[in-house]
Amino acid sequence: MSWNVRVDRELCQGSGMCAGTVPGVFALDDERARARADGIEPDERVLDASDICPALAITVHDGATVIGPRRD
Repeated sequence: MSWNVRVDRELCQGSGMCAGTVPGVFALDDERARARADGIEPDERVLDASDICPALAITVHDGATVIGPRRD
């Protein structure tokens, strides 16, 4: 199953931490992040990027379930 990654561009502060962590999944456009693709292969680094986002602007979905950011 693939994951869906969403970036809330209203929340995004453009820190670039996500693009630096997983450049194949995230890109910065106009000082805001975006996901490069709709569905991606599961990758632990994507969950790490959602966890370290200072604005909590990234959500990772596995089907209908939100799996990132992780709630520890």
